[in-house]
Amino acid sequence: MLSRTALSRQAASLRRSSVLAQRFASTKSLRETLQEVIPVKQEQLKKLKSEHGQTVVGDVKVDNIIGGMRGLKAMLWEASVLDPIEGIRFHGLSIPDCQKVLPAAPGGKEIIPESMLWLLLTGQVPTQEQTQALSRELAEKGDLPKFVEQLVDSFPRTLHPMTQLGMAVAALNHDSSFQAAYEKGMKKPEYWTHTLEDCINLIARLPALAARIYRNVYNPDKELAPVDRNLDLVGNYSRMLGYGDNHSLTEYLRLYIALHGDHEGGNASAHTAHLVNSTLADPYLSYSSALFALAGPLHGLANQEVLRWQLAMQKELGENISHEDIKAYLWKTLKSGQVVPGYGHGVLRNPDPRFIALQEFCDSRPELKGSPIIDLVNKTFQVAPDVLKEHGKTKNPYPNVDATSGCVLYHYGLTEFKYYTVIFGVSRALGALTQLVWARALGLPLERPKSMSMDALEKFIKNQ
Repeated sequence: MLSRTALSRQAASLRRSSVLAQRFASTKSLRETLQEVIPVKQEQLKKLKSEHGQTVVGDVKVDNIIGGMRGLKAMLWEASVLDPIEGIRFHGLSIPDCQKVLPAAPGGKEIIPESMLWLLLTGQVPTQEQTQALSRELAEKGDLPKFVEQLVDSFPRTLHPMTQLGMAVAALNHDSSFQAAYEKGMKKPEYWTHTLEDCINLIARLPALAARIYRNVYNPDKELAPVDRNLDLVGNYSRMLGYGDNHSLTEYLRLYIALHGDHEGGNASAHTAHLVNSTLADPYLSYSSALFALAGPLHGLANQEVLRWQLAMQKELGENISHEDIKAYLWKTLKSGQVVPGYGHGVLRNPDPRFIALQEFCDSRPELKGSPIIDLVNKTFQVAPDVLKEHGKTKNPYPNVDATSGCVLYHYGLTEFKYYTVIFGVSRALGALTQLVWARALGLPLERPKSMSMDALEKFIKNQ
């Protein structure tokens, strides 16, 4: 039998071992973490396929075929699941959960994209050390190649910022690790490692690229700040945009970009990246295609439309706008055949948790509490759901994230509407690109759904 002293020493040794194990775990890199996680997921997929490959998960109606395939369960996407009532969950974590556990930037309080990137890619919550190491890696890889700088500088200022972003991202494939390795005959188990390298490099370079486009289009005579190796991704982005001294806007951009990072795989931009990458196109080409989907008015331009609508209401109604004034303006909008921008969602049937999170940010900032445009957003939220319910033509009468996101940017002085989708494009890379890594790690095949003509549909129906 061990003596009390020996037992005490053994316990102390076990505690030290536990601390060392935790410390070792906390210093694992993103790649090391993925190398542990991927085999587990590969085995899960193998079991799903062998044991449940023929299990029916839903049916397909004509409405699905002619209605944009809405609601069809036909795509594997590991990062997030969108529930109509609860909203988005990232690997099971709600937005409030993420706000509690995901690390912030030094001196900040909001989630930063690096911690969200780690969660989306690994399914694990990173430590502060892991998050800061990832920030450092992204900053070290954040400079643009000279030829891309020259390409962007050659664009006419009148070319839409999203067109510039998509073209420049496609051009970055000149340095694609995946493409180079594929041409040399790499084996399939290596696909994910080169995809990961491209994705990290692209995410790292997006702030410098997006900021350069902003400078060229809106402030062509302004000097562009270099990437600071000691700043996080959005700290650098804000600084290069010219807002580095505005701590509140920088914090808002951290939260905005983290929360917009992923929203399931079926939305147009994420699905486009997934589809194109299934051809084994490299991540640069895949995400370039996603950006052009994001540029469409029905996808990435919504917060601009909200802001225009809110400013038009403000201009028409003047100061001291009452709830009754807003109610009348809402009915005027609806009776003219227009929709109320920022309200409703293709999946959600409750207020968007991202909207709630951004509103809570506004409530925490004294300068936003006194903002006329933010006050109008709040008052509209108090009135619009009841009006839309009475109108009776909206499945979801509650606000989505766009109801407030652009208005906060506008308050802080970032008033160039056309640029807002570029910020969205920087954000959506977090989800879309991480899932390209998983698509290659899991060996997902070329996407090829079956299409039908109207004649074929009618023949099928007749033969039922």
